[in-house]
Amino acid sequence: MLAPDRVERVQAHLDSTRRSLDLVRSYTGRAATVVGTAGATAGLFTPALLGESLLATLGTTAAGLLFLPLHKAKKTKSVRETERSHRGMASWTRKVPTHQSRTAALMYVAPGAGLGVLLVAEQIVPGVHWAECLAVALWSAGTWWLRPGRAARHMLVPPLPPLETAPVDDLAVVEEPVYDHPAAQWWAEHAAAEGGVLPDTVLEDVEQTGERAMRAIIRSAVPGMPVPRVGDAEISRLSALMDVPEDEIKVQPVPGRGSSVRLLTVGTAADAVLDARTHWATRIAPLAMPGAQITAINFGTMRKETP
Repeated sequence: MLAPDRVERVQAHLDSTRRSLDLVRSYTGRAATVVGTAGATAGLFTPALLGESLLATLGTTAAGLLFLPLHKAKKTKSVRETERSHRGMASWTRKVPTHQSRTAALMYVAPGAGLGVLLVAEQIVPGVHWAECLAVALWSAGTWWLRPGRAARHMLVPPLPPLETAPVDDLAVVEEPVYDHPAAQWWAEHAAAEGGVLPDTVLEDVEQTGERAMRAIIRSAVPGMPVPRVGDAEISRLSALMDVPEDEIKVQPVPGRGSSVRLLTVGTAADAVLDARTHWATRIAPLAMPGAQITAINFGTMRKETP
């Protein structure tokens, strides 16, 4: 037996083929309606195309009726008959047409029969009469909009349900996070990715502290969860990723903060490029005021007031 997933694929392929055939039949019916309208319009002015039009109408209707699945609307009926022989009673089953199959057949031949009658009537009535023009318009509009042939087929074989498409409002739009620093973007793609050194983390407050030095805050991307422990193995992997010596990479607690953040320093900071925030966080606060942070810096000059 076929596996369930294979059965689903085969069924999906068959359904797709049925939809394609139904679409071809739909376009064929539209084309036949246009050709029939053209033949009936031409018959208003000349009898030269009467024979060809009648043959085309008869052939198209007969071919369509031949391929119409009338057998799908038939039911089996067991008929029991008695034979005058030593075998006694004998019974058999036979297919009996139903009202549905007869109705479908009549609906399918109605456009062709109506067009044939219209073509013959055009040649009987002399000249171009307004009733003939009205009849051609009614036949064309009725066949185009009602589509009795297609309705007859769907009466016998219900069409497949339309393909389900998810509403636009229900589609999940995944927004990629925007990082304000190239180092943070690199960290998200390499270090914090699934299977990376420190998964589910983000890099924030990136500051360059030297030509080949930087400091940043590693924060856990999951609220309430700590930053993964950073040991020698993680330092080694970070060294390989950054191409920086291992002894120049340090991951330390942030003074006054919990385990959801860690301070990352890479390289040796140059005193000349240390800004006020970095100098406070790395040199002053750990010794003099643990946990204190600079929230704002005002620049200006001191002026001595004279009395």
